[in-house]
Amino acid sequence: MIKEITVVLFLGLAAWMYQTTQPPPPKICGTPGGPPITAPRVKLRDGRYLSYKENGVSKDTAKAKIIIVHGFGSTKHDSMSMTDSVLDVVQELGLYFVYFDRPGYGESDPDPKRTPKSIALDIEELADHLGLGSKFYVMGFSMGGQVVWGCLKYIPHRLAGATLISPVVNYWWPGFPANLSAEAYYRQIPQDQWALRVAHHSPWLTYWWNTQKWFPSSAVISMKPEIFSRQDLELISMFAKKREARPQATLQGEFESTHRDLIVGFGKWEFDPMDLENPFPKNEGSVHLWHGEEDVMVPASLQRYIAQRLPWISYHEVPGAGHIFTAIPQNFEKIVKASFLEKE
Repeated sequence: MIKEITVVLFLGLAAWMYQTTQPPPPKICGTPGGPPITAPRVKLRDGRYLSYKENGVSKDTAKAKIIIVHGFGSTKHDSMSMTDSVLDVVQELGLYFVYFDRPGYGESDPDPKRTPKSIALDIEELADHLGLGSKFYVMGFSMGGQVVWGCLKYIPHRLAGATLISPVVNYWWPGFPANLSAEAYYRQIPQDQWALRVAHHSPWLTYWWNTQKWFPSSAVISMKPEIFSRQDLELISMFAKKREARPQATLQGEFESTHRDLIVGFGKWEFDPMDLENPFPKNEGSVHLWHGEEDVMVPASLQRYIAQRLPWISYHEVPGAGHIFTAIPQNFEKIVKASFLEKE
């Protein structure tokens, strides 16, 4: 009798543990009980939809067409600072921007099979649906900057240029010297070290790890002050109310947005960005990488090493800047001019 009870208890515990690791199904936009659709969307090859918005000059008169890739826990509404001074530069240089919600974020359908390659192909399809021509620019911030590496790998023939801003790194990219990546990894607060270990080594536990209450989960998801520089904290307080008024990034659920980002961004990649070849060997385009000197979230030491390994990248390190330095309009203006003024 005791043996049977033990078996039943063990099976019950196993079933309970399994259930806690399974995320709830996402609430798909436009379906019964799901969030409403409020922005234009394009239908992709596999039936998913990407939501987008446009800005800048008319697409038909633009000298450059740029796809903006947003960061972690953000949407197409959070991408860049379009103040009057920046808009003047945009008008002067003839720039057209399209922002889109990455899969699972905002109003874009989730992609349970998301990889660095699939999101690059999503971007290519978005460009084709919108008629951006044979060549277009990509510009990504933070986790969106990491997405740009996939574009440089999988669709370099479609790019007129690329800009990575505070791009997230994967500490397990083999091109990093072990001592350099380890030193940068252990500069994170312990709870983020664990969150990334889980995402990399046991991705099936990512949902459970970031929703359980026994141990501290991802500090990036909870936006703990410790992950930001002094400048970042000042900027966050300035823009907090403006961001509260914007649509929520995780409308369709946390797993297919932020949790999936951790799994893809810090999982096992099919390529190492440090093995990439120059996509513009005849100087027909350029690649820029911008990073804050005092970025706490992504150490500048790793970006410096990438820039050394890939000398065809124009590396710009902003003194005293943190992770979200593009929230300062003058900084975004510099980035825009460096990326597009040279094309005049």
